[in-house]
Amino acid sequence: MVIGLVIHASHRAVFEDAARTLAGVTLEWVVYEHEDAVRGLVGGLLARQRVDGLLLGPVPYAKCRDLLPAELPVAILRSAGLDLSLALFKALSRGWRPTPVSIDTYDAQTVDEVARALELDRGQISCLPYDPEQSVAEIVAYHRAALDRTGADYVISLRTAVAAQLQGDTPVLGGLPGPATLRAQLHELALQVQSKQASALRFVAGIFLVGRTGPQLDLDRARVGLMNLLLNTPEFGDAWIENRGRRGVVVFAHQALFEQATSSWVSLPALGQAQETLGIRVAAGFGVGASARSCLHLAERAVARAEQEESPSAYLVEDGGVIIGPMSPAGAALAFTYREHGAELERLAGEVGLSAATLSRLSAIERALEGRAISPSDLAQQLGITDPSGRRLIRKLSDSGLVEVEGSTQVHRKGRPARLYRLRICAAADGGTAVEEGTAVEGEAAR
Repeated sequence: MVIGLVIHASHRAVFEDAARTLAGVTLEWVVYEHEDAVRGLVGGLLARQRVDGLLLGPVPYAKCRDLLPAELPVAILRSAGLDLSLALFKALSRGWRPTPVSIDTYDAQTVDEVARALELDRGQISCLPYDPEQSVAEIVAYHRAALDRTGADYVISLRTAVAAQLQGDTPVLGGLPGPATLRAQLHELALQVQSKQASALRFVAGIFLVGRTGPQLDLDRARVGLMNLLLNTPEFGDAWIENRGRRGVVVFAHQALFEQATSSWVSLPALGQAQETLGIRVAAGFGVGASARSCLHLAERAVARAEQEESPSAYLVEDGGVIIGPMSPAGAALAFTYREHGAELERLAGEVGLSAATLSRLSAIERALEGRAISPSDLAQQLGITDPSGRRLIRKLSDSGLVEVEGSTQVHRKGRPARLYRLRICAAADGGTAVEEGTAVEGEAAR
């Protein structure tokens, strides 16, 4: 396993200390002196070396996020409350007053928690959360204004460029993640990569069935044509393909192969090719299970469902209960994916006026956010719907008390700030009990 680390040169020692307990991992170091160099260095790493995961701070991530492959596991460094607490105790050990103080990059929630835990006056702490659009000069100006207003003894900054400009005027404490925080995030990323690799190596069974279109259809000939089409499809070059009765063909392959052939379970071009070149309608079903027998059983369920569609399509059924489909011959977005829902989620969905599938997916997004706020545009992107539909969905959730306003962010220097919202769906389900994890989205749900 190869993990890339994008770090400032001054932080290498603490990263090396944190990585000592990480076994079976090769680290590729991307070390920069100035933030403007990050993009070129990361681009160079991706061009010369295959990496299985990437760990970097919020500033480097903002500099190079468009270069990162969509399938690459990425962990963004977040300083924990422990790191901020240690910085405050360090100030106390040097004879400085813990407050007043101004802090950048930390989110307000972490600052609130630390202030409560240490019984500090929150009103004496100025906090400037991270914003990728803020320049170093703006952050420096914020700290200087806070110093002039409060007479603080020092500031806490996670930005090395900010610290460099302030050092001549006032003491600066780093507040950067310590070895314990870095070690936890490195191990979490390594586990994420291992899970992804293990998932990709699971076997999947695929069943392709020729549709029943009348007695004049020569099923044997159609099946042979379908089998030859799949054998000559490059994406299935490493798959095991054999006959399955008069109407079908069964395909065995690793999950990673099918994910690539279906663009992550979105579309299956072979369906369109069969209709265009062979003149036959084909339904496909994929099954992911613990054994070959269970894979085939799930694939049979999936293909039976695909046969009910009016046009050529495919479904995936996993042993965990997840169903994805229908996949179309073209690259259209998923119509829906879901996991079976409990009664409480069904009840809440009825009260809100949304499908249980959509509400389940929203609850899964909420847990993935781990308390962070999200904009309507980002929510729409995660759901695979348009921005206007995302805004309408937010309004519906707001009317039902399932979101709350959590400030705003200036995504672009020009234009209005985007309002941020915190999802409250898990707390609303069954009086605060989180709902069963879902992966459901219905394209019409937000309309």
